[in-house]
Amino acid sequence: MKNIIKKILLLFGLISLIHFSFSQKTDSLKSISYFSGAMSVTNNGISIVPSFSLGKPAAIFNLSMGKNRFSFEPDLWFSLAGKPWTFLFWGRYKLIIAGKFQMNVGTHLGLNFKSSVLPIDGDSSNVTVTRRYLAGELFPRFLLAKNISVGIYYLYSHGIDAGTIKNTNFLTLNANFSNIKLSNQFFMKVNPQFYYLKLDAQDGFYFTSTFTVARKNFPLSVSAIINKTINTDITGSKNFVWNASLVYSFHKKYVEQ
Repeated sequence: MKNIIKKILLLFGLISLIHFSFSQKTDSLKSISYFSGAMSVTNNGISIVPSFSLGKPAAIFNLSMGKNRFSFEPDLWFSLAGKPWTFLFWGRYKLIIAGKFQMNVGTHLGLNFKSSVLPIDGDSSNVTVTRRYLAGELFPRFLLAKNISVGIYYLYSHGIDAGTIKNTNFLTLNANFSNIKLSNQFFMKVNPQFYYLKLDAQDGFYFTSTFTVARKNFPLSVSAIINKTINTDITGSKNFVWNASLVYSFHKKYVEQ
């Protein structure tokens, strides 16, 4: 248990060091306008496609750095034992910003890590196998009111290595309700989604929602995700999945000198 805590603290320390380094006024920062992120500890790691879950506690690091319309956003997922689960290296671009309508596009290289027993020098050994994916996303959304938006999100992923899912299609109809006042200090955000998922020849329909409760001007928040199967023939799909997370968030803006 002590080793697990040390690994998590080390990861948080590395992120804090990066945050501090980006805060320094050096010439290398002149092209960077912001650096932000969220670090979460959860009882059950749930993927960007909510029907996929780790099934055990996880530490998740979502980072974002960029300027104007471009951003680089690595997502790093670990089990609390310190083993890597999934790394996504996103490149995103705000393609359209026109009044209440916005459209973002993005692409990522994904690395999925899985423990497998393989024969090595005549013996069986437990090794971590890395599987690669290439993906692209399209995210149009429309702002109905100051704190209410609706949109469509589409993700296509192609598995590169043997044993991967070759074609993943993930399409959601989503809404976002932000800054729901709970008291003078606390507010809530809700993000419900209906989605269609197709993994090669198998497909299914699902409902998922994220709930977040936060305090004004305070970096810690609490969030929860639920995922419910509506109808599916995807092997291994669970009828209901949920998690709860403690999240630390930060956002730093930079001014060119």
